[in-house]
Amino acid sequence: MTTIMPAPEGFSSVRYEKRGAIAWVTLNRPRQLNAYNVAMRDDLFQILSAIHDDPEVRAMVLCGAGSSFSTGGDLREFGTAPSPIAARWIRFRRDVWGRLKSLPIPTIAAVHGFTVGGGLEMALLCDLAIAAADTRISLPETGAGMIPGVAGTQTAARRLGLGRALDLNLTGRWIDAQDALLIGLVAEVVPVERLSRRALGLARQLARVPRQFSALAKLAVWGGLDLPLAEGLDLERRLARRGALFGADAPGAKLGGGSRGGRQRVQARRKHGS
Repeated sequence: MTTIMPAPEGFSSVRYEKRGAIAWVTLNRPRQLNAYNVAMRDDLFQILSAIHDDPEVRAMVLCGAGSSFSTGGDLREFGTAPSPIAARWIRFRRDVWGRLKSLPIPTIAAVHGFTVGGGLEMALLCDLAIAAADTRISLPETGAGMIPGVAGTQTAARRLGLGRALDLNLTGRWIDAQDALLIGLVAEVVPVERLSRRALGLARQLARVPRQFSALAKLAVWGGLDLPLAEGLDLERRLARRGALFGADAPGAKLGGGSRGGRQRVQARRKHGS
């Protein structure tokens, strides 16, 4: 069942639908190639917050209306804050990018057309990305006298490695969908007409996993990136034990064979000290 959620009053720059357990979020400024402005930022923050707090949602797809995914920040509104301090305070209060990264469910960016600057950085904040064959990608900020400001300097390095991240951030060069697949920026490339169908199919596959297990897996992977290996392994062990307790409290869950199986695993780990 698809439920179209009304946009917050006064905003229409983002569309939100619930397709069963899937949150389908569409950037909706097609005439501006989905460049984000203050209205889109605020709209997206409210929608992502609703998704974060909705226990029925188990996966999310982020896509763009029209010919492109997103060309990043709308330059007509860039730099219009009364001061850098005010701009930082506004961003702190509406940390839409932190909200996107911290969602406790799998997130998929379905990109096509121009996926540029902050648009690419939004995709990098998602857990997975799939691209239409017409996708064109760049981080052009450095050539415009700026640096990426939507976490691109950090997410690119973690996903692509130091060399490729420096290449994209410093040169601003353009790559296509096949190049993006080759360097691991996207997981799949599909024809344009199949992008939405493939994204929905992948989201449904991911949504089979109970929300709490997805959250633990994401925490282990993302959190482990900032830790030495030994500490990362310790984090994984602690989260695995927590997951076993979830299984013990979730009768009938597919993962772990229900409450009895969950209790048996907890008992076995305690016996062997793991």
